[in-house]
Amino acid sequence: MPERLLPLLTTEPQSGDELGGRLGVGRVTVNTLARKLAEDGVPVVISRGGYALEAGTPAPGLVKVTGQFGRAMRYAGTVGSTQDEIRHWADDAVSPAPHGAVCVAERQTLGRGRRGRVWDTAAGALAFSVLLRGDGAGRALTLPEVALMPLAAGVALHQATGGVGGLKWPNDLLSPDGRKMAGILLDADLRGEEVRRAVLGIGVNVSTAPPGASFLQEWQPGLTRAQVLSDVLAALEHWLVAPAVEVLAAWRERNVTLGQRVQVTAPAGRQHFTAVDLDAQGGLIVQDDAGTVQTIHAGDVQLVGQWQNS
Repeated sequence: MPERLLPLLTTEPQSGDELGGRLGVGRVTVNTLARKLAEDGVPVVISRGGYALEAGTPAPGLVKVTGQFGRAMRYAGTVGSTQDEIRHWADDAVSPAPHGAVCVAERQTLGRGRRGRVWDTAAGALAFSVLLRGDGAGRALTLPEVALMPLAAGVALHQATGGVGGLKWPNDLLSPDGRKMAGILLDADLRGEEVRRAVLGIGVNVSTAPPGASFLQEWQPGLTRAQVLSDVLAALEHWLVAPAVEVLAAWRERNVTLGQRVQVTAPAGRQHFTAVDLDAQGGLIVQDDAGTVQTIHAGDVQLVGQWQNS
């Protein structure tokens, strides 16, 4: 029942009588539903003027959508994870999520980052996932396309947030002083050499951040979560289909990894290298102290020294 009230709420207050009339319930019931939404994490503002959502809430109808991405959008207070939510939607037998569908949530109880880390969705953060089905016209994704997606998403994120900070390979946006502001997670469903679908998850600290991290409003005052979501979706729609050579060049221009000392944690253990370049598939080319060059395609990469707090 609270879900029936949510689509009616905007950033402008509406009276309980007005909302109740549209729902076919009394104003006391409207108050109860609004409070249940608030308990679930939805930023509902309850005042003498009525009921509204906080300005900048990334809910359907409050996010400007300029292309296919976000045209189908679901928003919730608390979910397990937006990655799982959009998978369930994609598997819906009656009305499956289309290419470019988006799930947004205020809180995640099972949010996760790369390599099993917890993805903390605090108040003031933007957490969403995008469903990717090839070109949206039935063509399957290829493995090379999927390999570049985290880098393409990083470029889109950096562009959409005003060019603040830089990109750390393969999936983080860092503030100008080296603190993490955003992260990217890509899950792909493989079928042989093709990818049935991919789910791109992004978490952005917009107005607050966990200890040791940074948030966008420190560097770009006035940004709202709705604006960030709108701008990121538009940028993703461009960069996820851009030629690989353009994606790699754009990532190089925005990175804080190349030329730096890095610590790589892989199944074989931890090693230190100097990050040299990217290969054609987006792998990180590194050189050890003996001058031996190799390419890292997977593993945990941390910057050493100036950026060690990332």
